[in-house]
Amino acid sequence: MKYHPIDSKLFIKNREKFCSQMKPNSLAVFNSNDIYPISADSTMPFAQHRDIFYLSGVDQEESILLLFPDAPYEEQREMLFLKETNDHIAVWEGEKLTKDRAFEVSGIKKVYWLHEFEKVLFELMTYAETIYINTNEHYRATVETETREARFVKWWKEKYPAHAVAKSNPILQRLRSVKEQQEIDLMQKACDITEKGFRRLLSFVKPGVYEYEIEAELIHEFIRNRSKGFAYTPIIASGNNANVLHYIENNQQCKSGDLILLDVAAEYANYSSDLSRTIPVSGRYTKRQADVYNAVLRVKNEASKMLIPGTLWKEYHLEVGKLMTSELLSLGLLDKADIQNEDKDWPAYKKYFMHGTSHHIGLDTHDYGLLREPMQANMVFTVEPGIYIPEEGFGIRIEDNLVIQPQGEPFNLMRNIPIEIDEIETLMNS
Repeated sequence: MKYHPIDSKLFIKNREKFCSQMKPNSLAVFNSNDIYPISADSTMPFAQHRDIFYLSGVDQEESILLLFPDAPYEEQREMLFLKETNDHIAVWEGEKLTKDRAFEVSGIKKVYWLHEFEKVLFELMTYAETIYINTNEHYRATVETETREARFVKWWKEKYPAHAVAKSNPILQRLRSVKEQQEIDLMQKACDITEKGFRRLLSFVKPGVYEYEIEAELIHEFIRNRSKGFAYTPIIASGNNANVLHYIENNQQCKSGDLILLDVAAEYANYSSDLSRTIPVSGRYTKRQADVYNAVLRVKNEASKMLIPGTLWKEYHLEVGKLMTSELLSLGLLDKADIQNEDKDWPAYKKYFMHGTSHHIGLDTHDYGLLREPMQANMVFTVEPGIYIPEEGFGIRIEDNLVIQPQGEPFNLMRNIPIEIDEIETLMNS
């Protein structure tokens, strides 16, 4: 792994929190992700399942975590099952976790090799009454590929049909949405790496560069600072490309006078950052571009102040809609008739700002969190309003990552990343 070792106390605490929410006499199983094939002998890069990482720190394929807090013997209460390493694997694939190293990473004393899993599980199932399965219930989830977790669920249903079933996901949705300080520190590191990449761009961008050249500058800076790379597929959208919300081709030339909407950020230790900035190709905003930019910035700043404990996500977005409506009226993009005649299910401002303002962020870019429940201290949210004007050939989005505080305004993890027009222009022309 490129990232520095993480103190196992984080994972020990995470397991304690999860186990405290389990039903009596129950066990829970968490599987790593597969390595997915492309074709022939090619595979996609491995990305660990965030739940097993959150609970153990294990960042390796073919791994299983088993938790059984009411097991009759202490050594059965938390166990890791890992792919057995050997000299051949070390030569061809590199270092894998040994049992001693797995303990250092996770704080779990009892580590087995993977081939022992079915035998150990059989014994434990004779004691347990309930098993927690780990299904993906995120509100944005669309899963078509059968995962390692899904295969496991099918197998144990056939093997142990008499056991009661419970779900891990509702517990994890609540736990993972509220960050420990160690997690916030890792997210700060991801944001700091993102800052380095963004500052690198400001002296690089000029008329004639291609979007993919900007992408290359970013990945260079991210990897040299111990990130695996982008936290999500980068959006580098010049000119009218910015009006395609998930534009990822990044293959067009940046032209004089245009803006570039950048939605690009680094990961660090599997934790995400999520940045949006919109910069001028020529190093200066036109008056119209600056007016729209500052309107978006005002909405972002006012929306940020609403991220406090007790805020409800749905009501928050209604209030942000009012802020955006006011700005669009001032810009002449809406008039009073548009407001009077709007569809309440699709307000007038949605013509120019059609996506949500905030989402949880953490181990996933769109992280776990139950949107129906009030916001809490140490939740981390994006704030990302935008105005998209295809008829004028540009779109603007500005986004920061904020930690809700017990009192007062949220803490901005991206506070050092240039955002004001004057600072961006100065850096681009220095």
